[in-house]
Amino acid sequence: MEVVVIVGAGPSGLATSACLNLLSIPNIVLEREDCCASLWKNKTYDRLKLHLAKQFCQLPHMPYPSHFPTFISREGFIRYLDDYVSHFRINPKYCRSVESASYDGIVGKWRVTAKNTISNEIEVYITKFLVVATGENSEEFVPKVPGLDSFRGETLHSSNYKNGGSYKEKNVLVVGCGNSGMEIAYDQSNSGARTSIVARNPVHVLPKELVYLGMLLLKVLPFEMVDPTVLMLSKLKYGDLSNYGLRRPQKGPFYLKATTGRSPVIDVGTMEKIDRGEIQVLPSISNINGKDVLFSNGKTYRFDAIIFATGYKSTARNWLKDGDDLLNQDGMPKSSFPNHWKGKDGLYSAGFACKGLYGISADAQNIANDISLALNTKKEINLLY
Repeated sequence: MEVVVIVGAGPSGLATSACLNLLSIPNIVLEREDCCASLWKNKTYDRLKLHLAKQFCQLPHMPYPSHFPTFISREGFIRYLDDYVSHFRINPKYCRSVESASYDGIVGKWRVTAKNTISNEIEVYITKFLVVATGENSEEFVPKVPGLDSFRGETLHSSNYKNGGSYKEKNVLVVGCGNSGMEIAYDQSNSGARTSIVARNPVHVLPKELVYLGMLLLKVLPFEMVDPTVLMLSKLKYGDLSNYGLRRPQKGPFYLKATTGRSPVIDVGTMEKIDRGEIQVLPSISNINGKDVLFSNGKTYRFDAIIFATGYKSTARNWLKDGDDLLNQDGMPKSSFPNHWKGKDGLYSAGFACKGLYGISADAQNIANDISLALNTKKEINLLY
């Protein structure tokens, strides 16, 4: 029997395992891919950098080296994760696809069934504590667009995008104006593509310096003071976003991040390209016919490729058969932050706070400390008898 089983070897699972290791609590990490942090290693584009300063993106008990830049590159973060695994002696079991996890109330244990995708053997783990660390970004999400099946060009999700090298002089449509969409559109334009981006929802756009300032101010000031200050400075830089076809949300950027998990867009140079007309902003798609795309404003444009920067979804409920008190049918926590990480019967979730790496660090420490308390309490009770 295992003491703790952690499903997922992304940053959430690694951080939880590290915290448990420091407390000398045995644990096993099951990972469906053949490496840790597979999303970062295999499904991110080349120019990606962490969108927040490094002090807000470190995992528990291991700060970044002082020589690392304030905003860390994809390669730098991957190197940090590999060092983290080595430093805390984390040994995930790779190529283990968890097929089911159910709770046996009679014996008070979780039964986790995983398929070894190399040998095709089924492995069963019995555990007192189960940590769901597959996160919010387990599977790509592509919205249903009328006529998408008829599109005669290239379609791909942002997880399969690396760089704009093969799109020079092509008409490219990026769907989604979050951080990934805006950055991919910028990369496409720099690579010589004729780039357009779909902006369906209101969005806050901030330079990274203002996000950094806002994060520092939030340590001593409430949202009600930080958001107006940051928005005033943003308007001085960009003016009225509606001039570009973008709408600002009614609530402030840091309030929205805290209450909904929705991050502001950190501008990498995209706004200047939009201002110069090098990137065209378009409304939502109404229909696709061949290579012709009709938009909600009644205009039609022809594209050679469509890149969906439309995010991901959780797949935890595909295999988690119990735990209805913790996760809803979409695989996300039923309780809001900060009470989202703990369920009944030794069930926990890590990396579902919609607060990025900062939230992951808090989840991991909370889970490890709670399991340690439960184990020590049990020992005390046993001693009484």
